[in-house]
Formats: sequence, C-alpha cells, structure tokens
Amino acid sequence: MSLNDILGSAVSGLAAAQAGLRTVSNNIANVGVSGYARERVNLSTGVVTGQVSGVVVGEPTRVADRFLEGTVYRRAGDYGRTDVAAAYLDRLQALLGRPGSNVGLSSRLDAISASAVAMTGALGTQQTAAQFTANVADAIDSMRQLESDVASLRTDVESEVGYTVAKVNTLLQRINELNATVAQQTGLGRSASGAADQRMNAIEELSGLIGINVRDQPDGRVSIETTSGAVLLDKRLRQLSYPTAGQGSAQPVYPTIEIRFAEANGAMGPSTGEKLDTAAVGGKLGGLLDLRDRALPDFDDKLGILFGGLAEALNSVSNAGSSVPPPDMLTGRQTGMSGGDRLGFTGAATFAVVKKDGTMLASTRVDFDALGAGATIDDMVAAINAGLGGAGTATFAGGKLSITASTPGTGVAIGQDAAKPSARAGIGVSQFFGLNDLVRSDSGSLVPSGFTTSDPHGFAAGQTTQFVLRDASGRTIANYTLSPAPGGTIGDLVDDLNAGAVGDFGTFSLDDRGRLRFDPHANLIGASLSAPSDSTDRNGLGRSFSSMMGVSGGASGLATAEVSPAMLAESSRLPLAILNQVAPGEKALGAGDTRGATAFVSRLAGVVDLGREGVSTMENYAAKVLGRAGLEASQARGRLEDATARRDDAINRRDSFSGVNIDEELSQMVVLQNSYSAAARVLTSAQDMYDALLGMVR
Repeated sequence: MSLNDILGSAVSGLAAAQAGLRTVSNNIANVGVSGYARERVNLSTGVVTGQVSGVVVGEPTRVADRFLEGTVYRRAGDYGRTDVAAAYLDRLQALLGRPGSNVGLSSRLDAISASAVAMTGALGTQQTAAQFTANVADAIDSMRQLESDVASLRTDVESEVGYTVAKVNTLLQRINELNATVAQQTGLGRSASGAADQRMNAIEELSGLIGINVRDQPDGRVSIETTSGAVLLDKRLRQLSYPTAGQGSAQPVYPTIEIRFAEANGAMGPSTGEKLDTAAVGGKLGGLLDLRDRALPDFDDKLGILFGGLAEALNSVSNAGSSVPPPDMLTGRQTGMSGGDRLGFTGAATFAVVKKDGTMLASTRVDFDALGAGATIDDMVAAINAGLGGAGTATFAGGKLSITASTPGTGVAIGQDAAKPSARAGIGVSQFFGLNDLVRSDSGSLVPSGFTTSDPHGFAAGQTTQFVLRDASGRTIANYTLSPAPGGTIGDLVDDLNAGAVGDFGTFSLDDRGRLRFDPHANLIGASLSAPSDSTDRNGLGRSFSSMMGVSGGASGLATAEVSPAMLAESSRLPLAILNQVAPGEKALGAGDTRGATAFVSRLAGVVDLGREGVSTMENYAAKVLGRAGLEASQARGRLEDATARRDDAINRRDSFSGVNIDEELSQMVVLQNSYSAAARVLTSAQDMYDALLGMVR
C-alpha cells in the first residue's frame, strides 16, 4: 500500500469519527424528546480499482422500527376512541344523578309510587293528592330536562366532529408537505431524519383522531389509508369534506363525511367516491360518530319509551276514574282520527252526567260489541248523545272528542264496565281519546293506534316519512322514504316499506296494538330503525305516521309533556273516585272514594307493554335504562384504562428501540474518540514516513 493510500485511509477515518461524534452530540442534545429517533452514521468500505481505500461516510439515518411505530399508531387510535367515549358517557351518567340521590330520575320515579301509596290512607287525601301530582310533574320535568341535556350532548359531539375533521385535514396537509421534503432529501442522498421525525409525530397525532394504516414507499414517502382501506394520502393529497362542520347542532340525520382529492394547499376537488359514515373509522372521530349516531340516540329513544310507558300507566287509571265533583266538560287530545274512521272498540263503558254532590242525573251504557264491527266514531257519538237524552252532549271535531254537561251544576264522568271493559289495542275508550288524562302532550299520541291493515292511512300526496336503519355500530345500512299514495290503507304502507330498501334487511308488520314493527334479519343483531323526518299529517289534524305508529321513542311526545294543568292546580281534580253504575237519583260518586288511589298503586307496580322493548314493570325498565347508562360509562372508563396502558406500552417499546439512551451514546462517543485517535496516529505515522523519505532524498 502506498503512502497516499495510507493517508487517504487515515483522513477518511478522521472524517468518519467526526461524523459519528456530530451524530452522537445531536442524539444527546435530544435525549428525552418524545418522538425523536436517534441517528446513526452510515459507514461503508471504500474500494478503488478493486482495492480497499478507507471509509465512505454516508448521511445519518434514523434508527427506527416501522412495526413498532405502526403499533403506536394503532394503539393511539384505540386510545382516542375510548377517551372521547369515556368523557361523554361520564357526562351522561352525571346527568342521571348518583344512585340514591334525591334529585336523580330514579328517585323521582320512586317518589311517584310512594305518594300513590300515601293517597290510599284515610287522612290527608287532598295533601297527598297534591304531592302525587307534584311528583309526577317533577318526574316528567326531569325526563324533559334529561332529553334536552342529551340533545346538548349531541350538539357538543357534533361540534367536536367538525373540529376533528378540520384537524385531520390540517395533519394530512402537513404530512403531505413532509412527504415531499423526505422524498427530495432522499433523492439527493441527504439525511431526511429531521423531516421524518416531524412526519412521524404528525402521523401519531393523526392516528389518535382516525384509525389508519401507514405504508412506506421506496422514495421515502408514506401512504396513509383508513383501517377500512380508504386512501387518505399517497402521491396525491385527500381531504375530508363535511358540510356541517363547525355548526354544532343536533340533527335527526347527519351528512356523511366524504373523501375528496385536494391540492397541496388543501383546496378540495372532486370526490373519490369513498365516505366515512361509521364508527369503524376508529380513533377519536370514530368514537364521536358512535356517540352521535348510536349511544346518545339509543338512550334518548329508551327515555322516550320510558315516558310513554309511564304516561300509559298513569292515564289508564285517571281515565277510569272521576274527580268529585266531576268537571262540567271533558275534552280529549288530538287523535288524528276522523268521524268516519272505524271505531274498533270491544266491551262497554258508561257515560254519565252527575250532580256536584255525586248524585246520578243521567247515564248511558254503550256496548261497543252491539254497535258492530263496522261502527264508526260518529256512531259512538250518536249513541252517547241518544243515551244521555240531552243531559250531556258529545261532539267529535278536529280529531278531538269532547263531552259537555248541559245543565249548570252538573259534571261528566266516564266509567269502565266491570264485566267487559271497553278496549281498543288494550286501551279504554276514555284513555284512547284522552278525555281525562293526567299526563298530556301536544306532540305525541300517548296510546297505540289500534290500526289494522285495512284502515285507511289518511295521508295526502306529497307527504313523506324517512326511515333509517342502522347497524349495532350506528352505521346507516339502509335509507328509505315512504310516500303514501292517496286513498290507500295502512296495509299498503306496510307493503311499500317491505318492498323498499329497508325491507331488504328485515320485515315490517303491525303488532296486535296497531304499532309498526320491524324485525331485522338474524344477522343484524342490534340493528335499530328510526324515522328522523316526517312530513305526513293524517287527515290534516297534526298527527304524523311515525308518531301514531310508535316507530321510535322519539315520537313519544316527551318534548311537550306535562301534567294536566287543572289537576296540578287543584288536587281535587285528580280522578280518584270510580263511577258507580247506578240509577238516576242514586249516589254515583263519593267524595271519600279512594279506589283510584289504589288503582294507581297497582298500575304502577304492574307490567306495561313497551312495544319492541317487551313487557316490563316501570320500576324494572327504569332500572334497566338508567343502569345500562351507568354500565356503559363504567365499561368506557375500563376500556380507557386498558387503551392507555397499551398505548403507553407501545410508545415505551418504540422509544426503547429508537429513543436516545445516554449511556449508550456516551459509550459510543468513547469508541469514536478512540477511532479518531487511531486515525490521527496513522496520519502521524504516515507523516513521519514522508519525512524519512524526504530526508533520504536530501
């Protein structure tokens, strides 16, 4: 080997040691910096004309394991989803009140039963009746407030969806810019470690917002896909398009998040045809979509069913009784029915006009079986008027039934027949028309329709009801708009629904109480049907198809529910007496009659038909609804703890491999210093040899 070769090798050794020391110094300067991957200098053997010639110093490269980084990305997505779910479900749990709290919904419902029991005592009837109606009002107000609070939660969730989409777009733009930098530096043979570290941090933040898969490309770029395979970034940038981003309002149906091609500055172009419309998108965004489209609407739906069951139980008793003295007029709720509609009642009921002291003035027993299967509501009104003989007058107009006592100082009372009580869909005649309701609502029917497939639907042309079917994750799997054809029947509407898009995933039918029933196929466990928008109006009376058919708990009428103002203002108006079916001149009502109070106790303890939720007591169903909310909040906290531990473990594993260890770096520095010294000694020896040769020449 010539002296020139020796000098070249020594100089390259010095350069390699210097490059290594610079890299070690940079590593030490970044010790403890999260997301920083330590660097190592690439060294290779120099070869010239087939002979070894020193060391070739390359650009520093990151020491990183893409599999460990990929694990961090996946764990960050799990953490993001569980974190947001735990936060919002904790807020929902807080709205329900702590177990045992006197102000929680559960306690308010218990107070109704307790005050009903108190009314059965002989003392303090007026005071206990006032307490009972006040407790019912408190419970309904609590449910209404809870419904409003849940809507506020959905508004907050929707706001966060908008903010999250905007953040995702910002990070995708940033990663796209860093991709270009890394590819350029790599192509020029320069170190891209700094840009790669920044890109990794941006990807990690992105993975907490949305579940992603990251793939390395030969030119140093990375491509990013959602866990479902939708491309977010390759050589061309994509952006998420969300029309309502930032509006933050609770809506029946939300637009889907589209993926669009975009310019480098984020300006959006045409759609890629891919959408993000399910919680399966993962990350914080997936958690928010799950809350918005499944968890919170499901609770709201069950809250509506709870109210509907409570209203039916209370109104069944109040409509079977009468106050003492009875009111001079009973006016029912809006039924959406017309006078020519099928009556549909079996059994019998007594309609009476009673003096203020409870003496019977006139009464008529209407036997609905005797009226015949083809009897109409107008036929019933005619029978009542004929039987009362002018002492009272029944009218049915605008969908409402009213009965008025004709003589001053008298009132109207209605009683069920003891042997065969009147019933349509299991509801007595007074309750069906809402003549003496304790719980009222202007936006809900409060009773099942009792329709059969042969009944006319009564909807006009141009009116529509939108049906949305979601799977257990909240993803929309079918959407269908029902457009009733004028002159058709309820059966025609059921057939139309079965022939539509939703009908491909299950079967529509009417249950024995006239409610619309949807049975999803066996492979769609947990699927839920809702009617988010409905412009139908039966007979132009203000009752929609979804509200009359009990499509969802949201149609229960809770939003406008209240206790009868008259009963709330005057406890004596609470119908605690039962009409005695006696001859005129005899005592029909007694002021000390508390049989209605006993009936309230029995009914509140009995079972109620809750439609698709089955048959249950109100106490058990309330415990189920409230307990389920608490369980989900608890499970969410547990999942968050697990996800946090897994994420932290993944980060520790990544950092233990690629992070800076000060002891290792100091050890490497000693090695490099020794290498530098050795190269310097070789250089010195070569210089001495040159000097000796030059001395020999002289």
